[in-house]
Amino acid sequence: MAQVLDSFMNKPVNIVTNDGRIIIGTLKGFDQTINLILDDSHERVFSSTDGVEHVLLGLYIVRGDNVVLIGEIDEEVDKSINFSQIKAEPLSAAKT
Repeated sequence: MAQVLDSFMNKPVNIVTNDGRIIIGTLKGFDQTINLILDDSHERVFSSTDGVEHVLLGLYIVRGDNVVLIGEIDEEVDKSINFSQIKAEPLSAAKT
């Protein structure tokens, strides 16, 4: 897992958490328990009526036991998306 995360260092990543949050930021560091340090981060909050809200978080730490998914973001594609036009239900929390 560390080798995969090394390839994401200093790149924009998308994190999905156990409680259904979607956090975007630049991966600045991680440890052996997959605790993640993100810089310039924000949360994307989806709504079925209002489009996507971006909540600024800044420097942010995501606990490793709360991470469901992590993936690199294609910045060019991400910038071309009109998030104000996207309407979707928020993700549900993961079932344990």
